[in-house]
Amino acid sequence: MATLIFDIETIGEDFDALDQTTQEILTRWIKRDAENGEGYKALLTDVKEGLGFSPLTGEIVAIGVLDGEKNKGAVYFQSPGDKKGAFDEGAYKYEPLSEKAMLEKFWAITEKYDTFVTFNGRGFDVPFLMVRSAIHGIRPSKNLMANRYLNYQPGNARHIDLLDQLSFYGALRRKGSLHLWARAFGIESPKAQGVSGDDVALLFKEGRYQDIARYNARDLEATLALYKKFEEFLAF
Repeated sequence: MATLIFDIETIGEDFDALDQTTQEILTRWIKRDAENGEGYKALLTDVKEGLGFSPLTGEIVAIGVLDGEKNKGAVYFQSPGDKKGAFDEGAYKYEPLSEKAMLEKFWAITEKYDTFVTFNGRGFDVPFLMVRSAIHGIRPSKNLMANRYLNYQPGNARHIDLLDQLSFYGALRRKGSLHLWARAFGIESPKAQGVSGDDVALLFKEGRYQDIARYNARDLEATLALYKKFEEFLAF
């Protein structure tokens, strides 16, 4: 079966640029839960920094895809105002595109595959991809949120979420991040070069778009390596 590994990077909107009603809706719970002024400031910071976790207040700035058999991939990434074009590096093609163009490209690619691998894709990547696609008027070509249990998934859209599988659908008390799973299996972490998902918003603000794209590629590499461990020792 043709296997596609994929991953996304996201950022949130500027909280201060949001309309007053939206700001009030996003912060209403803080006023109730904060015990003092310092507590309010800390929770407000969490809200501002967490806008990129929702497709309603965030957007996709990079989508990476990697063919699990050919070990060749591509990263599509936003690069506003940057005149540099597409380039090749190692096993990857890097191409700057708008969010809408990235999504169109992603769903066109998925039509060629029947097995998909992510890490926490059901909990984050796929819902984000599908909602942002709908917002742009794009219909996803495959339902990658179909039944999470592998034995009951459609044959043309088998989605293996490694966080689901390695935690036995949440049976493990601590599910663990991709970094922790990579560390446990002796796989190089995507964070090994000093960049993590928490840095994406700042990198984007600084115009370091290619650094985001390369970090996304490292996520793909770690996910593929972890998938091979899963297939060899834990898949039944």
